Amino acid sequence: MILLLTRILSKVALALMVGLLAGCQGGVLDPKGQVGIEEKQLIIVATLLMLLVVIPVIFMTLYFAWKYREGRDEIYEPKWSHSTKIETIVWAIPIVIVIILGVITWKSTHSLDPYKPLKSDKDHINVQVVSMNWKWLFIYPDLGIATVNELRFPANVPVAFQISSEGTMNSFFIPQLGSQIYSMAGMVTKLHLIANEPGTFDGISANYSGAGFTGMKFKAIATETEADFDAWVEGVKAGSHNVINNGILDQTSYEKLAEHDLDEHHIEPTPVQYYNSIASSIFMNNVTKFMKDHGQVELLKGTSFEPKMIHGEMGHGEMNHGEMNHSDMNHGESEDSSHDMHTEAGK
Repeated sequence: MILLLTRILSKVALALMVGLLAGCQGGVLDPKGQVGIEEKQLIIVATLLMLLVVIPVIFMTLYFAWKYREGRDEIYEPKWSHSTKIETIVWAIPIVIVIILGVITWKSTHSLDPYKPLKSDKDHINVQVVSMNWKWLFIYPDLGIATVNELRFPANVPVAFQISSEGTMNSFFIPQLGSQIYSMAGMVTKLHLIANEPGTFDGISANYSGAGFTGMKFKAIATETEADFDAWVEGVKAGSHNVINNGILDQTSYEKLAEHDLDEHHIEPTPVQYYNSIASSIFMNNVTKFMKDHGQVELLKGTSFEPKMIHGEMGHGEMNHGEMNHSDMNHGESEDSSHDMHTEAGK
């Protein structure tokens, strides 16, 4: 009976192990890019280090339960409370492991910084990403094209992403290539990835964002050669691919794409679409539209602290910092002047 039970349990354990390993295919434990490979190694090393504590604890728990079970003549010492050897072991080992994990975390945090460009003898391909409800827009500013729910790039060529959101916060994630990073309205986050081999990888949003979240997926396709990628780009510009071709991506078509009308009973993912040209600065225009002074001032650049006007003259009552002199900052002015300055600051 015991032998039969052992065989059954061993078969069940084997089946579970095979199932778990099969689930690794296409995920973070099946990396296809430099960043993903380094992150997999980090996960494995950290797990093994923590198992140095977990496994002995599990073993000793079972051993003590067996050793001191009822019916055994073990020595009973109710007043025993301290052992220097045990205290040394149970404190020293975790401390050493935490120190090692701390060093590894420090190094990996800097080496796997998503904002850090990848070392390569090839230039990065720039892609601007916008998460919408519920679809992904990919803009290639240097190539003058854009796509929806499909991302292409050559294998062995690094890709530099600028990521933002049209509304709800999402998380841009291609598990087999590496790091995920959040997309937020009015903000731009950055990510650098590379595919070490050609293939088609699943891209998802890793942050729940509403009713259409389940359909918010895309394909990241690494072409075999750069020539294949260039041919695809030319096909997008010519409108020769067998997908929806929408012409130019300007503010009007952008706003139309950003609209969402979902059937609460049946939600279909947005089909792949291409734009054969894009309006200038379409990405940054829609990032900065969430800012208070959009269209009035340009963000400070470099070490210059003087905002430059880019649309017309300032309206009545706006403070021109470029023309303010020392006398304007005189703290001895009248109470009314001080009140006016506070009013301007409030605006």
